[in-house]
Amino acid sequence: MFSKILIANRGEIAIRVIRACRELGIANVAIFSEADRSSLHVRYADEAYCVGPPPSTQSYLNMDAILDVTRRAGAEAIHPGYGFLAENAEFAGRCEAAGIVFIGPPSSAIRAMGSKTSARRLATGAGVPVVPGAIENLTDAEVERRALEIGLPVVIKAAAGGGGKGMRVVQAATELPSAIRAARSEAQSAFGDSAVYLERYLIAPRHVEMQILADRHGHTIYLGERECSVQRRHQKVIEEAPSPVVDASMRRRMGEAAVGLARAAGYVNAGTMEFLVDQERNFYFLEMNTRLQVEHPVTEMVTGLDLVKEQIAIAAGEALRYRQEDVVIRGAAIECRIYAEDPFQNFVPSPGRIIGLREPGGAGVRIETGIYKGYEVPVYYDPLIAKLITWGRDRPEAAQRMRRALMEYSVQGIKTTIPFHQRVMADPDFLRGDIDTTYIDRRFAGRPHAWDESQRDVALVAAAIHAHLQDQARAGTPARGGRAAESAWKLAARQAGLRR
Repeated sequence: MFSKILIANRGEIAIRVIRACRELGIANVAIFSEADRSSLHVRYADEAYCVGPPPSTQSYLNMDAILDVTRRAGAEAIHPGYGFLAENAEFAGRCEAAGIVFIGPPSSAIRAMGSKTSARRLATGAGVPVVPGAIENLTDAEVERRALEIGLPVVIKAAAGGGGKGMRVVQAATELPSAIRAARSEAQSAFGDSAVYLERYLIAPRHVEMQILADRHGHTIYLGERECSVQRRHQKVIEEAPSPVVDASMRRRMGEAAVGLARAAGYVNAGTMEFLVDQERNFYFLEMNTRLQVEHPVTEMVTGLDLVKEQIAIAAGEALRYRQEDVVIRGAAIECRIYAEDPFQNFVPSPGRIIGLREPGGAGVRIETGIYKGYEVPVYYDPLIAKLITWGRDRPEAAQRMRRALMEYSVQGIKTTIPFHQRVMADPDFLRGDIDTTYIDRRFAGRPHAWDESQRDVALVAAAIHAHLQDQARAGTPARGGRAAESAWKLAARQAGLRR
């Protein structure tokens, strides 16, 4: 086992890895940009080193600086978390060349599965169903021709990346030229590669993924699926395990397909196979994420496994301690990603200072976060500030517990997506499990917060009354008619879906 690990990331995922290291008795090293000097992961780590200015290209993506700190700190391994360098084959290869263990798959597997076109070829060779499409590196003219052959609608995708970047849905032939230009431009900006490929666009599919673990001794297992269909702009915002649509037979078939593909790619460590599921419950391989997922806690909650500890053990050369039959799914878990965004203003980022913070707790509630009262949310990075996870004996209990936890959760000084999640957790379609990748647009008609103007007015009134009561309390003078104001606040808050 390692004696010291460097975490090449920031925020809540850095803290998550630090905690796993502590439980394993491993010293840990954090890195930070100049903008993150006062971040919680820096305060929490055993050691911390600055790796550059605020822009991620000069800090968290600065391979030379990170490898230099790793050597100076005497760390034997690097855990990349997710994002930044987590799926960068060059970085994994440089770690290998420097004799530093990369806690993730080998660079060869990242290359094989990191290219969406290469991954599709591997999937086809392994007998895993894929969405019909064209995986070649196509010219613009070929994209147009093949799109018409496949049949509209189609989706144009970046060959070198994912996460919704470089992705355009085309419904009509006249949209193809502009969609191709936009997809190539975004792909070049996000991944440094403008190559694109085509897939038939499935109508209202579900996005279901399968978690796998593979060691260096030839053992690969699957840990069950996660439902990730609640998405905004192709980005996941709510995830759960297990999926409401997957039964035991389908889980076994998806799991065996994921394991077979991982073996074909020579994959080692934790990884996730992503699938689209059509309305007849047929599943098709979408892509592989060669890293720990943001949503890994829901799998941990229903299996009882610690995926970060498993990653570290596998990277240290240990064999998996579990056989497939040892993996048991118990209960249900839901995760809400909490972003520093304003749901009333089309989810624009809301950086700034947190002046008040109250986090939820109680049975079955888990929170992964990197913020604290007084923390300044920077403008330079992804606005994810926390993940709220709940577990229940079944899906209804997990959802009820999430509603309760969201009511308790208060972040003051910035806007967050907590009100949006409150609305989803009260939505009958979500509670029935009637979700797909069009859920937000379909259910909330382009206004994800789903508060009409009258509801927003009620919310503003409630906020004003609440502020007045607080001012009176601070002044030490009871408000005239305070009991009536308190009752009015409760009524307004209840109608607006708010909590004091």
